[in-house]
Amino acid sequence: MIKRSVITNKTFIFTAVVGCLLIMGMMTANALRASKEANTATDKAVSSVSSFYLEAMADRRAKTITNLIGSNFEDMEAALHFIQNEDIRSQDEFRQAIGKVKALLSLQRFALVDEDDIVYTQYTTYTGKSRHAFLNDDATATRTISTVSIYGSSKQLCLTVPTPDLQIMGKNFKACFVQIDINDIVDLLAFDDQGRTYFGLYTKNGVNLSGTQLGPVIDRGNLFESLEKVVSGKEINTLRSSFLNEKSGSITFDSGETSETLSFVPVEGTGWEMAVLIKESVINDQIRDISENSLRITRNQIIFTLISVFLLAVILLLMLRKLSKDKLAEEQEKGKAIRDMANTDTMTGVRNKHAYTEFETQLNQKITAGELDKLAVIVCDVNGLKHVNDTKGHAAGDQLIKDASNLLSEYFMHGSVFRTGGDEFVVLLQAKGYDKRQESIDAFNRKVEANIAAEEVVVSIGHSILQPGDRTLRDIFERADQLMYERKKQLKAMGAKTRE
Repeated sequence: MIKRSVITNKTFIFTAVVGCLLIMGMMTANALRASKEANTATDKAVSSVSSFYLEAMADRRAKTITNLIGSNFEDMEAALHFIQNEDIRSQDEFRQAIGKVKALLSLQRFALVDEDDIVYTQYTTYTGKSRHAFLNDDATATRTISTVSIYGSSKQLCLTVPTPDLQIMGKNFKACFVQIDINDIVDLLAFDDQGRTYFGLYTKNGVNLSGTQLGPVIDRGNLFESLEKVVSGKEINTLRSSFLNEKSGSITFDSGETSETLSFVPVEGTGWEMAVLIKESVINDQIRDISENSLRITRNQIIFTLISVFLLAVILLLMLRKLSKDKLAEEQEKGKAIRDMANTDTMTGVRNKHAYTEFETQLNQKITAGELDKLAVIVCDVNGLKHVNDTKGHAAGDQLIKDASNLLSEYFMHGSVFRTGGDEFVVLLQAKGYDKRQESIDAFNRKVEANIAAEEVVVSIGHSILQPGDRTLRDIFERADQLMYERKKQLKAMGAKTRE
């Protein structure tokens, strides 16, 4: 039995060694064959890959513009809804309302037009029909997208929305519009190409809207005129037809140094074409580099595998669980950071109600699982916002909210500050913020009490911490909310303004 066992072990070792040698030989032969085939296939693949790559790039940038237009139309509808609900009785109130929607919705060059073709902006009014052809009666009957030149040079994308039911200060308004500078669109589309890849925006007639140059052959002028130097008249006519009929396509030409491919797709609703150009040698080099690098990696991997497979297996067995856990935590943290960027309150810069709701869901899961032992909730309310709005105007009220946000962020720098309502904030404290909470709360309250006499921002806060019987974040919030109202009474007795 012992002898048979020894033979079996030797056979196993011999088989493993021979198997490794065979695998190494097969991998080496396969790597050499793959290298030869890759070099042969590279030249054949360049043309098709470049066309596909360029079309994808052009389509992606065209969709970026389409999404920008759609987003602006949605923001314009939101702005109209806001203005309709405002009790506007004077020019000053009208301009303040326009300024507010511009700030809240990031609408640049937003204006409204009444039935007498008077244009109202945040700062002035003027007669618009002679100045803006896109405001004629036919154009304002439906949503329109047009391209215009302002003062003879600056090109603008103009979006118009009809407003047949809008009446302000006794006047009927027929439309609102925004103007987007095409240079801003170009900046949005720009990318680092190291002088190898180029893009441009063109009208149906080949006029260069973006002012960009597509390599040494295609200058900043008319696209068709530039290409007449390097392609046939038939190809130019086909290109013109594609632009006029808003079709996608591509054209390849010799620039004198190398072959170049120009791909173009229509930008929906604008009458524009997005064109992207790349030198085929760039893709050729990239494909060849990938092929050669793959071969080097394969050769090195054969040697490395024979030397380190045992050690690698041991390390993987020991570390697999820990690495998986760390990777999951890292991805969750990255996802949280991205959501935080998208969930920022535009007025104050802190997180908004949507972000708070997401965070609340996460914390509730941890509370239910018993994974959380340090959590404090601070409920905050700005005193006197209605009084400031009524006596000093909404601009002053907005500034009061910003001052409150800055004050909370300063004193609770180790916490997460959320704006959950007009004058309502919530601060969540964990880790270091939790440990220093009382020190921060005391300092904050002293500052607030000093602000009463100085007639500066006053914020009432109440706080509570996670207790053994709590099942959700709402349990902590309600206790803190009650204490906030008690604090509001205290501050009122000290002379602070209230909602009344």
